[in-house]
Amino acid sequence: MIGSKEVNEKHVQEKEDSWRLPPLFEYVSCLLYLAVFGILGVISVFLLQVLTRYLLQKLFGPGIARVTSDSSPLYVGSFLMGWWGVVFKPRISSVSDHLAIGLTTGYLGSLTTFSGWNQKMLDLVVDGEWVYAVSGFLIGLFLAAYSIKLGVGTAKCFQLATQRLNCGHCNWTVNTWRRHLAVMIVLVLMLGLLWTLSGTLLSKEFSSTEAQLWIACIVAAPGVWIRWFLARLNGRGLGQSGILKWVPFGTLIANISAACIMAGLATVKKAVDTKNCNTIATGVQFGFLGCLSTVSTFMAEYHAMEESSKFWRAYLYGLVTILAAFALGILIYAVPVWSRGYS
Repeated sequence: MIGSKEVNEKHVQEKEDSWRLPPLFEYVSCLLYLAVFGILGVISVFLLQVLTRYLLQKLFGPGIARVTSDSSPLYVGSFLMGWWGVVFKPRISSVSDHLAIGLTTGYLGSLTTFSGWNQKMLDLVVDGEWVYAVSGFLIGLFLAAYSIKLGVGTAKCFQLATQRLNCGHCNWTVNTWRRHLAVMIVLVLMLGLLWTLSGTLLSKEFSSTEAQLWIACIVAAPGVWIRWFLARLNGRGLGQSGILKWVPFGTLIANISAACIMAGLATVKKAVDTKNCNTIATGVQFGFLGCLSTVSTFMAEYHAMEESSKFWRAYLYGLVTILAAFALGILIYAVPVWSRGYS
């Protein structure tokens, strides 16, 4: 009986290991994970900014909070990328590959926005604060890079501690049709609830400052979907020969294009200067472009290059990304503001 039971358990395990989701359901499932976790990332950014601004105002006054509060999600997201995107990613993937995509590409990618970071530096340039803009990039890149290093280090310590304690693993692996279908139903309900709630609150509170958040939640999903599609370009290189395969062109295109659109919308806000225009444009910047661009994935790629034997690639990749986004932003945003004299 014992031998028969072991054979049956082995057969069931082999059946679960060989189980694969049909391509269409695989595709839809990834979109659902990305959409839900992307919207949750947008909401987390809003809450982190409000909380950080409140604490800094209480401790140091509004001047300090205005300068530093918007940068907190960058460092939190980079730190968590060290946990979820580097050290514990294999363990998360063993539960569900889609969950790993949702947490890293969806949630952390949306929690950290490269386009917003770039736009903050452009605003400083428009005000003539070139030194602060350059130092903001350098200090921000340094802190984000060391945030992910800190995340990797603390995650490895935690992993070692749990291994010594012989902590067991819960059997939460999504490896059957029933489990996967149950998760998909929950995600569909969550996505429907988030969109319905955002649309309802937007229609009632369009004139309030919170309307920007509801617009952001509605348009967040397309941003993270496009970034996921572009991620397929990473590692392919250019042309049929595939030169420069080490350059993650998908992330590079997503960050630079989002930064350019962000700068364009900022110019529109200056030119039109109406409350409705500002609300809609800010919501699109916060949601769609915040999810289209990412600092956490950028930092994960930067960290991997820096840890390799060709560490110079990390510095070149970071320099090209920042200089290209900043230079194009000056042409799209700063030059029109200077030439037109927008306030």
